[in-house]
Amino acid sequence: MSIQAAKASDRTGEADLHDRPAAEMRRRGACPALAAPMPTGDGLLVRLRPAGGALTLSQFASLARSAAAHGNGILEITARGNLQIRGLRAETVGQLAADIDAAGITVPYGSAIETSPLHGIDPEEVSDSAVMEMALRSTLRDQLASPRLAPKLSLIIDGGGTFGLSALSADIRIVAQSPADWLVAINGDGETAMPVAIGPAEAAISAVGEILSLLATLGQGRRARDIDPALLRARFPAMDGIQFIPSRAAGMPLAGSHWLDDGKTILGIRPEFGQVRAPDLIAFLDLAKARGATGIRLAPGRGFFLIGLPADTLPAMQIAAAGHGFAAQPGENSEHIAACAGAGACGSAFYETRTLARRIIAAAPALFDGSLTLHLSGCAKGCAHARPALTLTGSAEGYGLILNGLAADQPDERIAGGRIDFAIERLARSIEDNKDSGESTAACLTRLGATGVSKALRQE
Repeated sequence: MSIQAAKASDRTGEADLHDRPAAEMRRRGACPALAAPMPTGDGLLVRLRPAGGALTLSQFASLARSAAAHGNGILEITARGNLQIRGLRAETVGQLAADIDAAGITVPYGSAIETSPLHGIDPEEVSDSAVMEMALRSTLRDQLASPRLAPKLSLIIDGGGTFGLSALSADIRIVAQSPADWLVAINGDGETAMPVAIGPAEAAISAVGEILSLLATLGQGRRARDIDPALLRARFPAMDGIQFIPSRAAGMPLAGSHWLDDGKTILGIRPEFGQVRAPDLIAFLDLAKARGATGIRLAPGRGFFLIGLPADTLPAMQIAAAGHGFAAQPGENSEHIAACAGAGACGSAFYETRTLARRIIAAAPALFDGSLTLHLSGCAKGCAHARPALTLTGSAEGYGLILNGLAADQPDERIAGGRIDFAIERLARSIEDNKDSGESTAACLTRLGATGVSKALRQE
């Protein structure tokens, strides 16, 4: 399908995992799509992305009601802006799927494609990424659904504009260069991805098809990083001479009220630590609908944009958001914390991550200067954050502190469960006492190293 045609079309129950055999534990690298939910400590988890990342308020509320009826009522928005529904059972996944269909929510089959959240409404966007997604899926339908592709193969279509996607890494990036031309690059973010092709939409889609064909040939589970550069250059002989315009980073924070260049207002919302319970979400959406909101756009950064609110309602809606477990102001410390579901929601977790997060925010504000992410993982699986971070991992013995790593890494320091508050206070004090003028928290921790942090934590 051509871009023009796409535009025309657009106009019209699991037990506690501590006791489960290793073979039944969730496989790393798997993607818990609606057709293949993933076992977790609180049952089955489904991850889905509606077409274009867009929902009406009624659709989002219907999804929340279904999550409460067929799961444990916990919904999450991931760092890449996808939805997760928790606590499902084998017999309720089909009921959830039926509710999604009844609500008119389209969940494209095959590999997930993330698009610019403000597509179609941002006057600064270069080209509409949702239209490109439609054309790509229409042309490459069978390839995108191939079982030979890696379950977590990632594709991004960045149309540019106020909220760009350059910070997101992907196997395949399609980035608008002009209203007519698109850049195709692989294996990286807006700065590190390798350009392989540039040209009109049809040529870009053809290039994506070539890359998918290469990946399928390499074998199931292979990612863009596994493609031999020599093989890539054989398919794309002009790739080394490509001149392109780098994709831009997000021009505004997610949370808060924003005015687009054409005077439209939007409100960015983040569920606290990326997680919300269905009753809170439903109540907030009902209020937003009554105030004039017309749509939802899921966004990277564990949140979403409310579209259509009149400007004079934004302050009241920000206050209401806080009362329902959302952050609607920029710069809140919670945006620097990645927390998993935690004990009470997940049977694999050894501590209540959200409760500890709030205690850390109150006791250790020195941690939150924006230079690092604090990852609170209830167990060693690290579901909430897949990149190195300042990490607290739960275990039967207490906590493992990892200065810059993953939840499964060997801890730099072990902390007994009853000493966690003391350890947090000591860590914060050590940072305050040792940070040089102008030095970031991350840089200070790196300079102190495991030895310095261990010494600080052991002081009485």
